[in-house]
Amino acid sequence: MISEEDEDGEPLSPMARVFQSPGNDCCILTMIGCKTKINADVIQHALKLNVSKHPRFSRRLSNDGACWIKTQVNVENHVFEPDIDPGEIGDNGEGYVEDYVSRLTMLHLDKSRPLWDMHILNVKTVYAEAVCVTRSHHSLGDGTSLMSLLVVCTQNTSHRDTIPVLKRTVHKDIDIPWFLSLVLPIFWSMRLICNTFVDLLLLLATALFLKDTKTPLKGVVGVENNQKMFCHKIVSLDDIKLIKEVMNMTINDVLLGVTQAALSRYLSNFPGKIRLIAGVCVNLRSNIGIQPLADMLAKDSKCRWGNYFSSISFPISIGLETDPLLYLSKAQFAMNREKHSRQAALAYWITDYIFNTFGAKVGAIFPERIVSNTTTFISNMIGPKEEISFLGHAIAYIAPSVYGHAHALTIHFLSYAEKMVISLGVDRILLSYPNRTSFVMKWRTLSKL
Repeated sequence: MISEEDEDGEPLSPMARVFQSPGNDCCILTMIGCKTKINADVIQHALKLNVSKHPRFSRRLSNDGACWIKTQVNVENHVFEPDIDPGEIGDNGEGYVEDYVSRLTMLHLDKSRPLWDMHILNVKTVYAEAVCVTRSHHSLGDGTSLMSLLVVCTQNTSHRDTIPVLKRTVHKDIDIPWFLSLVLPIFWSMRLICNTFVDLLLLLATALFLKDTKTPLKGVVGVENNQKMFCHKIVSLDDIKLIKEVMNMTINDVLLGVTQAALSRYLSNFPGKIRLIAGVCVNLRSNIGIQPLADMLAKDSKCRWGNYFSSISFPISIGLETDPLLYLSKAQFAMNREKHSRQAALAYWITDYIFNTFGAKVGAIFPERIVSNTTTFISNMIGPKEEISFLGHAIAYIAPSVYGHAHALTIHFLSYAEKMVISLGVDRILLSYPNRTSFVMKWRTLSKL
């Protein structure tokens, strides 16, 4: 192993230090379903040849937790294939995988090694013949970074492009009267400034005193240390696109509307008016699709590797509607308003400034308070357009989630090969259903379209 004295440490970014703080020690957990049994020897051999090439997965934290230090990676310490008795599993492969993954959330990654591991479960489930579970500490990079790494390690099973590289929409100029061309820019600028100012005030109020209603979904003190449970459901992306076209909205609007409908149904018997805020993740890169890994690792890249994202505060409208399309319309209205605000980018730079000026302990307080005073996080990621395979193992689905933060519920959406994977991460102790089956069945109502 290379000592710290032999290798200059690369400082952690502000967001990486946020995810190393005690109340927000986050880990990304991804379940990758394969269409065939997984050959662990093939996976280990490939990792031995390639893992040292990646600057994050071949580095460990320094003793003070402030720098990344180059180290020798022993792949055997990171890849695990448990002995599984088929008779013990029976026909309940899904339950075995869910229980195994749930237990992983109580096992911390060893900070004396690179902060990742992989668990190979050759167990048949509803959607796959085997499941590969990967864990990587959130300080290594965000979902966009990790998705780019996954794509570069795989091959597409068709001859079509698998990487959707998208840029943010730029509205084309249209012919308008000359007097409107003078007034509209002023109007839009004032609207942008006002919305941003109001959003920043609400964000500050949330960090200081404004808390969500205490519902069964709201995490209690210490929820970040509780055991979590994960389940997922796969639906047709074409169905979501159809709703998108008919309603003249984005896929993200549809997903947020569906989430509002599901949460309203779940909390329908809760008395009184409910304040429920979801942090919706926002990618701050100029290109919002999957990026080539070489570009992300390049120095001064505009689509850089790391944790380059923020979030907006999305108010979930809780209430039963006779017309289900109203949930979608409300979500679209709220998101259109958020698109005329710069709160997400400013919150990122404010966090950066506080870390650089006052240090990690002070800098971590602001994001930790926001998380603990809100109810959930929602993330929507773009995955490969076509089916991919890893060393001959065709991938059936990719289901990401996260744990270690002060939320009892996290919701992730990921598009993959004309499918939408809906993943839920839930605090098992807080909800404390009598058994795993009733727990999963109850929570899967959230993923019904």
